[in-house]
Amino acid sequence: MFLDFFASKGHLCKSSYSLIPHNDNSVLLIPAGMAPLKPYFTGQEVPPCTRMATCQKCIRTGDIENVGKTARHGTFFEMLGNFSFGDYFKREALAWSWEFLTEVVGLDPERLYPSVYEEDDEAFEIWNKEIGIPAERIFRFGKEDNFWEHGAGPCGPCSEIYYDRGEKYGCGKPGCTVGCECDRYMEVWNDVFTQFDGDGKGNYVELEKKNIDTGMGLERLAVVVQDVDSIFNVDTIRALLDQVCELAHVKYNENHETDISLRLITDHIRSVTFMVSDGILPSNEGRGYVLRRLLRRAARHGRLLGIEGKFLTTLSKKVIEVSRDGYPELAEKEVFIFNVINEEEEKFNKTIDQGLSILAEMESAMVSEGKKTLSGGDAFKLYDTYGFPLDLTKEILEEKGFDVDEDGFAASMKEQKEKARAARKTTNYMGADVTIYQSIDPTLTSVFTGYDRLEDDSEIVVLTTEEELVQALTDGQTGTILTKETPFYATSGGQQADTGVITLADGSTFEVEDTIKLPGGKIGHVGKVVSGMLKLGDLVHLTVDAGKRQAAGKNHSATHLLQKALRMTLGSHVEQAGSYVDAERLRFDFTHFTAMTPEELEKVEKIVTEEILADLEVNTQIMSLEEAKKTGAMALFGEKYGDEVRVVSMGDFSTELCGGTHVKNTGDINCFKIISESGVAAGVRRIEALTSTGLLAYYAEMEKRFNQAAQMAKSTPANLEARIHQMNEELKALQSENEKLKNQMAKDALGDVMNQVQEISGLKVLASKLEGVDMNELRNLGDQLKEKLGQGVVVLASSKDGKVNLIAMATEEAQKKGAHAGNLIKAIAGEVGGGGGGRPGMAQAGGKNPSGIDNALAKALETVASQVG
Repeated sequence: MFLDFFASKGHLCKSSYSLIPHNDNSVLLIPAGMAPLKPYFTGQEVPPCTRMATCQKCIRTGDIENVGKTARHGTFFEMLGNFSFGDYFKREALAWSWEFLTEVVGLDPERLYPSVYEEDDEAFEIWNKEIGIPAERIFRFGKEDNFWEHGAGPCGPCSEIYYDRGEKYGCGKPGCTVGCECDRYMEVWNDVFTQFDGDGKGNYVELEKKNIDTGMGLERLAVVVQDVDSIFNVDTIRALLDQVCELAHVKYNENHETDISLRLITDHIRSVTFMVSDGILPSNEGRGYVLRRLLRRAARHGRLLGIEGKFLTTLSKKVIEVSRDGYPELAEKEVFIFNVINEEEEKFNKTIDQGLSILAEMESAMVSEGKKTLSGGDAFKLYDTYGFPLDLTKEILEEKGFDVDEDGFAASMKEQKEKARAARKTTNYMGADVTIYQSIDPTLTSVFTGYDRLEDDSEIVVLTTEEELVQALTDGQTGTILTKETPFYATSGGQQADTGVITLADGSTFEVEDTIKLPGGKIGHVGKVVSGMLKLGDLVHLTVDAGKRQAAGKNHSATHLLQKALRMTLGSHVEQAGSYVDAERLRFDFTHFTAMTPEELEKVEKIVTEEILADLEVNTQIMSLEEAKKTGAMALFGEKYGDEVRVVSMGDFSTELCGGTHVKNTGDINCFKIISESGVAAGVRRIEALTSTGLLAYYAEMEKRFNQAAQMAKSTPANLEARIHQMNEELKALQSENEKLKNQMAKDALGDVMNQVQEISGLKVLASKLEGVDMNELRNLGDQLKEKLGQGVVVLASSKDGKVNLIAMATEEAQKKGAHAGNLIKAIAGEVGGGGGGRPGMAQAGGKNPSGIDNALAKALETVASQVG
């Protein structure tokens, strides 16, 4: 209804963007309908239409600790929004909001109450005089409630619309009205008027082009329309909650603690399902960590409800069932979603019981010590060893009146935090470093001509250094050149950038070292002027390095064949999870949950080679995204596709959406070889492979090393295998001889020590020191002396290279009398500046203070006496 309504008002209606922000490091996940449209609000990119409307899937985890505890909070929601980029403003926005709610949805106008920013007389007048709302029903609120700003950048007042749900949802207080904290007056719509540019310090300048950014939670609107008490009783969400009840054999609204778990699981599985559908995988940082936290919290609350075994995929199936019409990608990725959830839940199930047991021990220790705070180190151990996210540990402890030393946990996580901070750069409004590229005219675009040519002529439209836009670049200067058209391919889709030269008729030359994509469809050539000068407006000749481009094209085409071969061999769950293609090699990351076997790798190689030898024609077509999907073309997770896409097909074998460059015929690839297969993340494998000249260079290098190895082994390549076998036999013989010599040297170092045997409480005890004997030989000597002793205790200490080796052994009879080698070592290791332990019969330790050996041996005799006395 919402999208149809705004389409009738001239809006371009778009389906939801991915939950993964595109070119925006300021957020991990899309938290609002306007977030994917920020480049249009800032003027960094030109919008496809000045009026747009969306229904955007969103995730917010700021109040995650309250999810489940109240019926208000959730992490996943859908936001309806209509947006104006310098087009209409307050008058139209407010009038349409009112029209939609009262005439389309059919809400009672007498139960709707607008609010405005206290200084926004314009909005007040529109509500009062144009729409006809009595002044006493329009509420003026301060900056905290009715002014939207996020640091420096575009900002402005807002107008919210509240719905009176009736006294049954109220607090019953005499002064209850709009703005009360109770559930009676629910905010359903927020119109933000982006009319200022703020400096973040309270100073504002009027924007030349004013924008409208509105947001209305679909679930909230459904709560109002269906007249239910919370989002968890909205029909689609209640259907999911009922299934959780069914799995747990409980009823909703009968037990407070049970209800917390029911609501939490219902909310979290929605977030988890949608996140995985957008290609987010569980990990220990960034978006992947958010996913892992949500999934493991849900799994743990399933345990609290008594649900046996894995259950989250069953619930995910329900999420897909009720949401697939609005989000077809859920059904398309169903198998993949289930695999990811199933593996992560299984992984957590393996450690959760052990982790809960360890946590219970930690709780007992805190009780006995009279403490209320779990140390950061212990919390980190639960995180690192048992997969307990910090907030899960906090939640479990809070239920029992404990808390966690979060500062200590943060200190233990310092290295990971620093890595995460390095990945999340210092940000501006768009969460990215401010660069000179943001000063470029947003209306400028570049036309890529490189699909069918490697040279072209065009006009320079922008020149920059690293600091500023310039009129010219001269000999020795580094900078970036933008032209109207370019045959240079910019890094994207895993394919690395073209390099080459840009020249003038007078010989002036700019070496292109990198080619980059810039916002708004611009392509930048980054490099250095090696001779002459290039000016704004110059007509230049652009020449791509043909050899590198052709080699990269071969590797890129090979990845398409590889992906299809992997799906044929491993199954349809295989999806591209990343790639890297340059002139030398190719790397392909894909979703799969186990290491590939040698047989599977051989089969994949064989399939790819067969398709290369089949000389398949490579064709490209431009078509709509819908048409492309009908052809069965493979798409990439998280990729932002336009209305028209490029489809690359290789005979009838492979069809993919791809903007990269390719060979004209698979036979051009020449040859293909997988070099390695490994795991790079949970559920993600990586293949590295070579083709054509890259493979020939690899074989040449291997041959060179092979010949060098033969030479070093004093053999020929043909006889190298036999020579290595011979050398191994010789090595074994030498090692055996060496062990005999070391044993003899250890005996010589010990001398005749049997006269040092003492008797303590009827038990023979030998405590002796040696020089230059390592731990292995010390153990051998201990065994021999124990045999000579018959029954008793042996303690040996040796210093070697400034370090101490200690060993203690107790025979069975000695152990029966109370001797314990492990406790003995613990008692004496401190004397040599070390530590250690072991079993009753044998224990060892290391130390770094040889001067303490005599004290250690003396203490050994005292300790044995105390053990058997």
